[in-house]
Amino acid sequence: MTANSKYMTADEAVKLIKSNYNVFVQGSSSIPEALIAALARRGKELTNVVLYNAFALGRRVSPLCSIDLKDSFLIDSFFVSNAVRGWVNQGYATTTPRFFGQVPQLFRDGTIRLDAALINCSLPDKDGFVSFGVSADLTPSAVECSPLIIAQINPQMPFTYGDSVIHTSRLDAMVQVDDPLAETRIGEPTPEELSIGKYIAEHIADGATLQVGVGNIPNATLSALSDHKHLGIHTEALTDAMVPLIESGVIDNSMKQVERGRSVASLAIGTRRLYDYIDYNSNFIFRDIAWVNDPFIISQNRNMVAINSCIEVDLSGQVCADSIGTRIYSGVGGQQDFVYGASRSDGGQSFIAMLSKTSKGESKIKPVLTPGSGVVTTRFQTNWIVTEYGAVNLRGRNMIDRARLLISIAAPEFREELDREAFKMLGYAYRRWY
Repeated sequence: MTANSKYMTADEAVKLIKSNYNVFVQGSSSIPEALIAALARRGKELTNVVLYNAFALGRRVSPLCSIDLKDSFLIDSFFVSNAVRGWVNQGYATTTPRFFGQVPQLFRDGTIRLDAALINCSLPDKDGFVSFGVSADLTPSAVECSPLIIAQINPQMPFTYGDSVIHTSRLDAMVQVDDPLAETRIGEPTPEELSIGKYIAEHIADGATLQVGVGNIPNATLSALSDHKHLGIHTEALTDAMVPLIESGVIDNSMKQVERGRSVASLAIGTRRLYDYIDYNSNFIFRDIAWVNDPFIISQNRNMVAINSCIEVDLSGQVCADSIGTRIYSGVGGQQDFVYGASRSDGGQSFIAMLSKTSKGESKIKPVLTPGSGVVTTRFQTNWIVTEYGAVNLRGRNMIDRARLLISIAAPEFREELDREAFKMLGYAYRRWY
């Protein structure tokens, strides 16, 4: 069968999906929107189709999140994001807890059987290869394990190198689309966010290799690194804020131990500027998330620095980053993978950063986590915690020291109350010693 004979409409392609199928849906900023819309149109003909996805930035709420389709599809997300968050928290969808870097193992060892994969690819190159573009992450393992592969062929998708490349001979159905990728634009950092970025940057040495999360605080940190030298990238997600540092030579990947000379990532999330920058750019390599997020590979880079954010922290150093009480907000992602990898790196360190207060004016540093909250980074792994009031290092610190250090970077109006609660929990030694 030639590539041309595999082309069909989205509605024709999704007729290959049967009831009781387990289907992988590509994520990042490259949800195959045309295929998802066609699947929703066919929903009344199907029952018990389980759709697996991970971090997925949608341009809109998924059309599969419809009460009319509640018996047709079950969305099961490894990382709950905007396209399905409301549906999960209404009880019509679910989430499977798993470190992001370990999800491919579930596919490969058969714990989760996949019957099909819906993906979003670039145009073919002259040799017939297409690229998963901005979303390698789970896609290499999913297409490896799926007997049926349905692909959007999309000129909006950049061509990236590494594990993100597949030949059209392996595709079962191809649907031509011209569908913009989802974009996320981060606003100008606030003064508080800039302070956090500055505190983190002060502790990053020249020659360090960086993993940086997504959002205003990670971007503020990157903007504070303009005077550094010979930084490297080994990260889950590439973002727009990395591009100026690459263009200026601050990031040159010259001192990395893993893939020296190239920026390593598993996905990209940002604006069209970023997507165009990585298109056919061999200075970037996109790898399977199982490899990128492997703590033992991460740790091979000396001076590995992991920079992530969170929702709240308790006085023992437990970090919640995936839920607000019992309400699932996101997922574990790669935070723990990189925290652990950095801890094993020669000279490595990890930073968990947050504003000191919520948008409602509540303290994010709490005596104990909100009931129902998930612990993403345990108290046994926490290194630096950073707010706009400073950066404190919990590594090697006992429970008394931890409480005192964390209270020192809480919003001032909460410190007295936190001090009283710390005394209730920790007793005589909290007042007497040190």
